[in-house]
Amino acid sequence: MNLNQEQLMIFKTVIETGSFSAAARKLGKVPSAVSMSIANLEIDLNLKLFERIGREPIPTAQAMTLFEKTEQLLVEMNQWKQHAFALSSGLESALNIVVVSELLHTRWTEYVAVLEQQFPELQINIFTAPQEDAQKMLINGTAQFALMFEREQLESNEQFVELKRQALIPVSSIHSPLTQHPQLSFEHILQSRQIVVASRDKTIRPELLYSKTYWRTDNHHSACALILQNLGWGVLPEEMLFENPYLQQQLKILDFTDFTPKFEYFVDLVWNRESQQGAAARFLINHVRNQRKSAF
Repeated sequence: MNLNQEQLMIFKTVIETGSFSAAARKLGKVPSAVSMSIANLEIDLNLKLFERIGREPIPTAQAMTLFEKTEQLLVEMNQWKQHAFALSSGLESALNIVVVSELLHTRWTEYVAVLEQQFPELQINIFTAPQEDAQKMLINGTAQFALMFEREQLESNEQFVELKRQALIPVSSIHSPLTQHPQLSFEHILQSRQIVVASRDKTIRPELLYSKTYWRTDNHHSACALILQNLGWGVLPEEMLFENPYLQQQLKILDFTDFTPKFEYFVDLVWNRESQQGAAARFLINHVRNQRKSAF
């Protein structure tokens, strides 16, 4: 059996138009070519597709069953051809993006939506990880991009473009003893257990760590759950509270005497400059850069 796209298109058009001659006119072919194509298709399938009684061919029950699947098959064949063309033009077979755990509440999906509109055939995989692990994924090639906080020191192979600002705020359960104080000294938080979002690699010291005693988790959802249970205080994304009225009622923003109780960072789109970039990666970088130009 040797089916091709043209045969399926002719078969579909004959059923839709009701005759060989009408299908020929619609497809810009001579009626004999349409008739021959259907005859060859019947031979290939070993099926009778049309009853040739009277002036117009009548599709058989088997033909109507196949017709129901023909449209989707033609769509998939077109998608396959478009994907093959895109790959030959430099499109990646897949694009892996890691989002730092605390940034899940930012509007990062808008960048994925832009990629999907431009490259609908592209396979996009999204991962979440603490900052240190996201950086490792870039280095070892597990991810092509990372949405992460600004770093004091860049790796030699890192390149980035700024996306936006993100604020983190210190919070505790409303039932925590910490809430009894209008303002907290450094000694208060030093002696209270802290819940920190940190790398799975325990040899890496967590960032924004202030307390002598701490528990660690690799995502802010787990951190929030532990804080709500009054098992410690921690630092969470400000947007997380703004989006959830329940959290606003159950958590208290802590006020420190010695420093501002809000940590503002730039959020960067980061990639490995030593990795070869495909069409989608180059498009995303240029898109973000153009956004920054239009913002100023």
